[in-house]
Parts: sequence; C-alpha cells; structure tokens
Amino acid sequence: MNQEKKWFKKCIVCLLGAIFLVFAMVYVFDPYFHFHKPFSFISYRLYDERYTNDGISRHFDYNAIVTGTSMAQNFKPTEVDALFGTKSVKETFSGAGYKELSENLERALQRNSNLKTIIWTMDYSALIRDKDWTQYEGYPTYLYDDNPWNDVSYVFNKSVLYHGVLPNMARTLLGQPSTTMDEYSSWNKETGLEYIMQSYDRWEVKAEMISGLTEEEKQMVTENVKVNFVDMVNKYPDTTFYIFYTPYSIYYWDFLNQEGMMQMQFDAEQIATELLLECPNVRLFNFYDQYDVITNANNYRDKEHYSPEINTKILEWMASGVGLVTKENYLERLEIEKEYYLNYDYESIFR
Repeated sequence: MNQEKKWFKKCIVCLLGAIFLVFAMVYVFDPYFHFHKPFSFISYRLYDERYTNDGISRHFDYNAIVTGTSMAQNFKPTEVDALFGTKSVKETFSGAGYKELSENLERALQRNSNLKTIIWTMDYSALIRDKDWTQYEGYPTYLYDDNPWNDVSYVFNKSVLYHGVLPNMARTLLGQPSTTMDEYSSWNKETGLEYIMQSYDRWEVKAEMISGLTEEEKQMVTENVKVNFVDMVNKYPDTTFYIFYTPYSIYYWDFLNQEGMMQMQFDAEQIATELLLECPNVRLFNFYDQYDVITNANNYRDKEHYSPEINTKILEWMASGVGLVTKENYLERLEIEKEYYLNYDYESIFR
C-alpha cells in the first residue's frame, strides 16, 4: 500500500512539474507578448498578426502605430520614425475590415497614454460595407482581454508551444536575430501586368454605370465610417491620425468602370471625406492624383496591392503634406478625380 501511495505521489509531482515547466516555458518565451515585453536575451519570430498585435500594444515601448490591412504591411517603422520623429510599431491585419482595425486601435489607445501618432489605411474598396463586416472567425480573444483565467487557452495550447515557443527557443539557441518591426508581416512579390492579370477577372462587356448610392447605401457608408473611424478619433483629441485612401492601380478603376460602380465609389468617398474632415485631429490624404504611380503596372502585384517602394512614397508624401485633403480643396479634388477616371481610356492599358 505504501508503494502505491509513493507511486501516486510521484505521479502527482511529475504532473505538477510538467505543468509548471510548460507554464514557465510559455511565460518566459511568451511568443505573442501576452505576459511581458520582449526579453533582450531571446530571439523572437514575429509572424502571426492576430496573435501578436495585441501583445505589441500591451508591452512594447512606442508612441506611434502604423496599422491597416495588407496595404500597410510593407511600411517600415524605421522610415516612419525618421520622417515623423516617432518611436513606432507596426500592427497590421491582412484582410481586415474597418471594425477589426478600429477595435485594435481602441485597445492600444486605452493602454498607452503616450500614443500620439497613428498612420492608418482606409481601404478604398471597404467604404461600401456594413460597419460590422469581417471575414475572419475564431479570433484568439483570450489574448485581447484582461481576464487571467482564460489565459489557460494560451499557456496550455499545443499550437502556441509548437509554433511559438519552440521556434523562439531554437532561434535563441542558434543565435538567429529576432524579426525586426520592418520585416514583420512584410512581403515583396513580383509586380507588373502579368501578375495583375493572374487575379483579375475582367468583365468583357461593360455594364451600364450605376448613377450612385441609394439612400440606404449612403446610410451604410455613413455608419461604417462614423462608428469605426470618427467616433474613436473624437475620443482621443490629443492623438493625430494620418488616414489615407489606399491608392489602388488603374486596373482597379477599370474594374469599377467595367462593373458600373465608379459613381457609387465617388459618392462613398465624398461621404467619408466630409465625415473625417470634421475631426480636427485627422490629417486625411488621397493620392489618386499621383498618376505616374497609379497607371504604372510595375508598381502593383494585383489591381490593389502596391509594392514596398510605394509604401515608402506614401510616408514621404504624408510627411511633406502631399495629397492632403482639406475642407477648402476636397470638392475640387473630387471633381478632378471624377473627370480623370470617368474618362480614362481603359482599353489602352491592355494593349
């Protein structure tokens, strides 16, 4: 009987020891920065945005955030800091809707009172959507809240251990450097017409142009922008928000033209612009008059995504005030935009 008790106690001790070891490994190597800021003696692999970004917001030292969809992934915080005099981090969410980006920023602003500069994409194609639009499910919400009890989903998580803790241990032992904030979530893919057309299913017959948004659609755009941008921006008047319409290629405008949706897009842009211009801490930018960039297929890998070099240009434009939209110039700029894209010879770009 004593032997059985000893064996049972040893099993309990081993089990508790194993549990403690796993907890200690996850806590120390903390691949998604849920518990603490990065340790200088550990090499980190930054790779999974929806797991990593909240930890960056919690524990990194910064006063500026670069955020957005894949249209922001190639921004380099080192360039941001050189141009804007900031100490920035990058928190991007590939394929995100306005709501997801807004909620992440809200958490960051609540936690960091020093956050005074935000550079934020306003994806042009997402204007005419419901305010709650999202295409992702199964978020690791246990990482986003402040409830310590659901952290068991993080600590005792096979994927976190195999894909987060162990790779970081290996990188550290091998002396490999951590992923830099410039490298985090970035990509550098082939560009040009050949690659644009691989993902562009162009309508052969041009549709009749829709005259504009319906009243219901206008209300949807208004709510989308107001809830996900304006309401939050107004809560943080001491923070400056650099918001820009993502400069898609001429092939995106061809898509709008072929499907008869261009006037709808102009209506949505005007609604969003007028709402944002009422916010004194917003600096709104539009680069659709940068025709040399927009019409050059070599700057794009598909009809929307621009190359890393364009990300650099966008930062330089914003820092110098190029493309700034104001109450005084927005209507004139919009009319010029309409004139150019409604009358462009789209067939010429395929010859």
